[in-house]
Amino acid sequence: MSNLSDIGLIGLAVMGENLVLNMESKGFKVSVFNRSTQKVDDFLSGRAKGKNIIGTHSVKELIGSLERPRKVMLMIKAGNAVDEMINTLLPYLEKGDIIIDGGNTHFPDTNRRTAFVESKGLLYIGTGVSGGEEGALLGPSIMPGGSKAAWQFVKPIFQAIAAKVEDGTPCCDWVGENGAGHFVKMVHNGIEYGDMQLITEAYQIMRDLLHLTADDMHTIFKEWNESELDSYLIEITRDILAYKDSDGKPLVDKILDTAGQKGTGKWTAVTALDLGIPLTLIGEAVFSRCLSAIKSERVEASKILHGPVPKYSGDKVKFINHIKDALYASKIVSYAQGYELMKAAAEEYKWKLNYGGIALMWRGGCIIRSAFLGKIKEAYDHNPSITNLLLDPFFNDKIEKAQSGWRNVVSEAAMNGIAVPAISSALGYFDGYRCEKLPANLLQAQRDYFGAHTYERIDKPRGEFFHTNWTGRGGKTASSTYNV
Repeated sequence: MSNLSDIGLIGLAVMGENLVLNMESKGFKVSVFNRSTQKVDDFLSGRAKGKNIIGTHSVKELIGSLERPRKVMLMIKAGNAVDEMINTLLPYLEKGDIIIDGGNTHFPDTNRRTAFVESKGLLYIGTGVSGGEEGALLGPSIMPGGSKAAWQFVKPIFQAIAAKVEDGTPCCDWVGENGAGHFVKMVHNGIEYGDMQLITEAYQIMRDLLHLTADDMHTIFKEWNESELDSYLIEITRDILAYKDSDGKPLVDKILDTAGQKGTGKWTAVTALDLGIPLTLIGEAVFSRCLSAIKSERVEASKILHGPVPKYSGDKVKFINHIKDALYASKIVSYAQGYELMKAAAEEYKWKLNYGGIALMWRGGCIIRSAFLGKIKEAYDHNPSITNLLLDPFFNDKIEKAQSGWRNVVSEAAMNGIAVPAISSALGYFDGYRCEKLPANLLQAQRDYFGAHTYERIDKPRGEFFHTNWTGRGGKTASSTYNV
């Protein structure tokens, strides 16, 4: 039996430590290294004590402890640190060895690094890892992409440590070439932003319009988690609302209303703009965090800007069901938009994404895991070329049934001065998507009027462009036609 390790991992922060312990618990021998070698010693004398884990104090020592082809996983901060570590590793590696970036890296960086590492004769994997601290230890969702030739060597490890769905299928499979794995993880995080914003809007309506207590809402979220809304984020919201501070009062009521972000939601929204995909809900979720961050400015504005005082006199139980409908319908829209973005990226970057398989990878271990995702897999199993999830019979039926309550919630929120940007943007997208004739004809006329940008006519073939001299003072020359 070899004394060499199956894999090496660099970066012993929370995620790194827990992934190492997960790997070791599945029968793999793991070597570890950290830039601060004291962390290695502390880990070996602490959580890793007595386990099949080898501590090393240099990159050279780490590489020398690994089986060929050597597999080195980086769990370090995204950005320049990854490039620096790759350059540090290269002199010690040989043809066929594999570098794995398991951080939250922006996919264009993974595209670039895959090409660079492959040019040196090595293989590269950029993989999304979702599930937080607990997921890393007990089974995350893992989304690998990059050098396809590397997959056979890391597959046994990744699929062993990944979360499993009911039939034992691992929440990990090969996603696609170069940055595809990190792209899918980015979209996952964008949907996570959207889901969290939708839940907080439902919470605010119940708190500020219905004047429900945290305990009241705990009961509601508990019921919702036993329904079609069953998901990890609904589950933890249930638990958060029940959690009491040392004085017996709800802790959630004492937390400052300023949300942080690390950038993956922003990347998702910017990429959607670059690819021309109307990712409206996730965009609003990102902007909502930005708005929350200007707390002092909002406090001052609240003294000057006035709106209606929230007051609801209707049937609260019925309205709570409408909030549930609005949350569910908006969630469908969020995933529909996310999948549209993945399809556009697959076309742009020539990736062959398995959309049903991605839904399966997200069913366990990750932050957006929910029963809902099984229906997405079924939709793509039924029709792999479906243009939009809203057109799938199951989701179409759910939207139809939720529509009345959804509209009621958006209306009541607006009339009572409660901001619901994600829920209302989802409804706006739905109404726009189902509209046969949008007012863009007027918009295009405006563009032609001031900039001679031309337009197409409904009584002429598509692709034939026209320009009108709207004022009589212009000429016949038109601007070239192009879309960003």
